[in-house]
Amino acid sequence: MTDNSSNTKKFVTTKPFFSTLFLATTLSISTILPVFAGTAQKTQLMSQSGKKVEITLATYAVTKAAYSKIIPQFVAKWKREKGQDVVIRESYGGSGSQTRAVIDGLPADVVALALALDTKKIEQAGLIKPGWEKEAPNNSIVTRSVVALETRPGNPKKIKTWTDLTKPGVKIVTANPKTSGGARWNFLALWGAVVRNGGNESQALKFVTDVFKNVVVLPKDARESSDAFYKKGQGDVLLNYENEVILAAQQGKTDISYEVPPVNISIEGPVAVVDKNVDKHGNREVSEAFVNFLFTPEAQREFAKVGFRPVNATVAKEVQGKFPKIARLYTVDSLGGWNGVQKKFFDDGAIFDRIQGRRR
Repeated sequence: MTDNSSNTKKFVTTKPFFSTLFLATTLSISTILPVFAGTAQKTQLMSQSGKKVEITLATYAVTKAAYSKIIPQFVAKWKREKGQDVVIRESYGGSGSQTRAVIDGLPADVVALALALDTKKIEQAGLIKPGWEKEAPNNSIVTRSVVALETRPGNPKKIKTWTDLTKPGVKIVTANPKTSGGARWNFLALWGAVVRNGGNESQALKFVTDVFKNVVVLPKDARESSDAFYKKGQGDVLLNYENEVILAAQQGKTDISYEVPPVNISIEGPVAVVDKNVDKHGNREVSEAFVNFLFTPEAQREFAKVGFRPVNATVAKEVQGKFPKIARLYTVDSLGGWNGVQKKFFDDGAIFDRIQGRRR
């Protein structure tokens, strides 16, 4: 497998690490549910009429910095155009946790999650109508990122490319793709580094197996991975989202170096209206307007400021110098789509389980 590292980027800052990126849910389920419990019907009718309308956004933790800027802009726009005040309740947490919460009753009107597989689970639970991907621009993909190799300050092990992860003595930290959506992106980036770069599946299996032989800890989620890397000092390299590394550096909360391999996967975050909830709450119009606003240059600029690669073409041109160039970018669809990927790699007895068996 070939891997050109000439387009990698390094970013070094100082100060303590960034576990705060993975904050606990800002607005817990217990504080949201009472809004719609008991006298829910009366509350809904009052809140969705006249001068005030309410919606609830459920999203994953690291988007908070962007939404803190985007939401006031949308609220002001809606007020100007409709003469109505919007209250947007926000719930932040791990994408998988948010998915389960919505299925279990969190009354989200809009979900913006880390991977389409989570949105599909809400669809399968009967809360989102099939075909949601076509209901918003860009097939409902509102954010993009890639996988970065986050190293110790100064990158003492000289880890720059995917192939460097197989070197003897390199210790890797990544979450478990059986339990972490982010770790699934990491795994697919490793697999695609071979099959989308001239190699075949047998070569990919050997390469990914060799990488996982160097994995020293396999936490259940991204937060535990960052804790293992920073708090516990485990590993030489952490597989992470590029946007998380950029945001952490901006906030001055870490002392890090990172590299972005130029053969990479497009980490795509979808957004969708939760049909069953908006119909119940009577706020479909404003919920759909909010979703569409997320694709405007105004909103996309805010996503770009915190490290996401914009999906809006105008904004992408504006910030193209901010991000390392990706020579070969592929998507989950080029690997078979989420349904096929889940069955092939992450179901019980699938490829990841077989790779784990070879590590033992």
